[in-house]
Amino acid sequence: MSVMTREESERVFLPGMGLDWLLPLYDPLTRLFGVERARGALLKNAALHPGDTVLDVGCGTGSLAIGIKQRQPEVEVVALDPDAKALARARRKAKRAGVSIRFERGFAAALPYRKGAFDLVFCSFMFHHLERDQKQGMLREIRRVLKPGGRFHMVDFGEASFGANRSTWRRLQDNAERRVLASMTEAELVDARIVGSRSLFAGLLPAIYYEASGP
Repeated sequence: MSVMTREESERVFLPGMGLDWLLPLYDPLTRLFGVERARGALLKNAALHPGDTVLDVGCGTGSLAIGIKQRQPEVEVVALDPDAKALARARRKAKRAGVSIRFERGFAAALPYRKGAFDLVFCSFMFHHLERDQKQGMLREIRRVLKPGGRFHMVDFGEASFGANRSTWRRLQDNAERRVLASMTEAELVDARIVGSRSLFAGLLPAIYYEASGP
């Protein structure tokens, strides 16, 4: 298990709901607004094989990681997030679901894993939380930890068309599809592409599905 340094543990990050005290509402709200269905579609389009090593970056409360393990029990799943409270909730959920997942605390732009460690890397509804330089750092790290020909699957909100004066929506403005694809290409991920989309939050925000391959 990786151990965070004191400097790493004190880094600032944006919690899943924006504020710590809202964390208990995260799972009910994501189900209500269709985020869980969007994650299900992400898994449906990803080929999981027995023996694969899988990383879920920014796992939050663990819903995607648990879904991966339930879909293909014979994969090894590692799930990473900087939020200790979210990880504690994720571990409880995994225990209730009866699945074995290695939950670890860490940051997407400094993945604590060796080069070529994973067959697949997933990221769901976390990318928009990052500043632009952090996004680039994360994508470079994902390329590093993917095995040759390994696959990266991501779903995230598309560009926001409203509320850009607020911090969260400003991040969504920076999540325009063309910028995401350009960042993936700059990080030297191979064949970066959009493979689908769907509407969330009563049609207010699009969810965009991305795929790319490792070196």
